[in-house]
Amino acid sequence: MRQSFVFGCLALFLTLTAAQAAERAPVVVELFTSEGCSSCPPADAYLGELAKRPGVIALSFHVDYWNRLGWTDPFSSAAATARQKGYAESLKQSYVYTPEMVVDGRVHEAGSRREKMEALIDAARANAVFPVALTRKPGGDIEAVLPAAGGSTTDATVWLVLYDRSQTVAVKNGENGGRTITHANVVREIRRVGNWNGQAARLALPIDAAAARERSGAAIIVQAGSYGTVLGAGAIALDGPGA
Repeated sequence: MRQSFVFGCLALFLTLTAAQAAERAPVVVELFTSEGCSSCPPADAYLGELAKRPGVIALSFHVDYWNRLGWTDPFSSAAATARQKGYAESLKQSYVYTPEMVVDGRVHEAGSRREKMEALIDAARANAVFPVALTRKPGGDIEAVLPAAGGSTTDATVWLVLYDRSQTVAVKNGENGGRTITHANVVREIRRVGNWNGQAARLALPIDAAAARERSGAAIIVQAGSYGTVLGAGAIALDGPGA
């Protein structure tokens, strides 16, 4: 997409009310995985469970550094690897690994360690993350509304993520050769759409017509810096009623 993304300030700037604060955004869980990794399928299955859970935005990012080992993951991308490396730097990790799950940009854990992941998700619900309201406009574009951040100035990045709700692949080679793997909320595109300075804002997000037809959903993630703490998030179906 070559369209420019325009931020327009709302006519009325409102700080978060008590009711809005209580309406916490869903916890954002990002899985970094690969079909070439033999320890990843259990984490893929777990993410599928999280994707159906209310109060969670679960996204599957397929990295590309496993592709040289006998199987090219059809959903892998350099953008997914770059995002994981960005988190590794932000979270002071000495290396990247799969399957890794990052919760709200704050903490990470192996995606196969369910008990520890459940504890991290439960703990995340206490964090002050605001919901981003998303609506579909005539023609398929998305509008996102961000509330004001109580008068403080925040240097944050706004990311648009487009994903497929489900993909199933028969893996022919590599560590998972002979297995059929089902993935949930497979990220097909992630795009930096601008910065947010803490003021109430309305974002116009044009969606390419082909992407609107092919993708199942879209998410907005607002996070400190580029790969820091998630400050706000929201998701919307692209293939549901009215799509």
